[in-house]
Amino acid sequence: MLQFYSASTRIVNTKRSVTECLEIALGEHLDQASLLIFNASVGHDFQDLIEQAHEMAPQAQIVAASCCGVVGREGVSESMKDMALMALTGNEFALAGSSSIYGHNSYDECVKMAKALQAQKTGINMIYFIASGIDINNSECIRGFETVFGEDVTVFGATTSDNMKGYVSFQAFAQQVTEHGAFAIGFCDPSLTIDTQATHGFMAIGEPMTVTKSNGHIIEELNGKPAWSTFLERLGLPKEADCGHTIPVGALAELLPPEVAEEYGNQHILRVVTKHEGEHIYYATSCNEGTQLWFTIRDEELIFKEMDRMVTSMCQRAGGKKPVAVFHADCLARGRYLTNRVLKEELVHQMQTPFYSGEVCPPWLGMYGFGEFARLNGKNTYHNYTTALYVIYRK
Repeated sequence: MLQFYSASTRIVNTKRSVTECLEIALGEHLDQASLLIFNASVGHDFQDLIEQAHEMAPQAQIVAASCCGVVGREGVSESMKDMALMALTGNEFALAGSSSIYGHNSYDECVKMAKALQAQKTGINMIYFIASGIDINNSECIRGFETVFGEDVTVFGATTSDNMKGYVSFQAFAQQVTEHGAFAIGFCDPSLTIDTQATHGFMAIGEPMTVTKSNGHIIEELNGKPAWSTFLERLGLPKEADCGHTIPVGALAELLPPEVAEEYGNQHILRVVTKHEGEHIYYATSCNEGTQLWFTIRDEELIFKEMDRMVTSMCQRAGGKKPVAVFHADCLARGRYLTNRVLKEELVHQMQTPFYSGEVCPPWLGMYGFGEFARLNGKNTYHNYTTALYVIYRK
């Protein structure tokens, strides 16, 4: 039976940060750890992180992801030196990874990881997936996992990030640190179930642009013109701007069917641009020609309103059960690092408190990344600019 433990710290020295996380989370159970999952801001040295964790818990498998801040049971922190840990004991899981995943091979790499998981364990019903946040086709990742496991498997997790620049992000698996890697953890504890949901607080504005030429996840033309120049022009940004300049103001919205929009609490699902080459925009998912894309603005009141609605819905579905662990992915564009407008402590408190058992927060691992995986309309879906919660219960 899997058991979960968590901790988070803000310490400049990477090895000391790892040590404190492990000591707080596991204490006397350190020698029982079977899996260590780290989130760490890009100010940390990921090779040092892996080496220290391996030295302290040589029997455990170790994975790590870069982010723009963390959320743990201790609260929220958005500095260059944040670290958070979810530690597991028990062996009801399988682990697979890729050292080279991009948009063009996202499906194939996820099929390989899925088959590797399937070969290790039976009964996998949920997959925690972390992948590079730059140049990846996340809808094809989902399709890859579902090709092997079917649509009933729940895919949850995030794409890694840096400090909002869109330059590089890191993933660690099998003691190797990569810039375009991924890892997948398949949980097969029959006593566990998972509930996932995501929400954002942005509103579409103005007239949409139309994708007039695309190739998979790469948009080549908008409104019949070169995509990147058109994107910058509509944002009012100079031609010298890069992706880091567009992330705060450049959330793109796709229209949802009415029945899906009602569940989502918004008429649109959002997308972020984290890479461009020349005039080509690298989108987060496949984007067909003819797709209409709106620009958006964030609505602080709506962020809080929809967060409350989401958490209320999840607690109602739980029927009084309390979680044994919560995984959490949040878009860095919802954090203080971007605009210093959202009251993050208040938002996180509102998010976590309903899941407490008495006065105790469950083990919690959250990150500020480039994107989030959560179910929508009963289907595995990739989101951007959302808060996504993945709440694990014991049957």
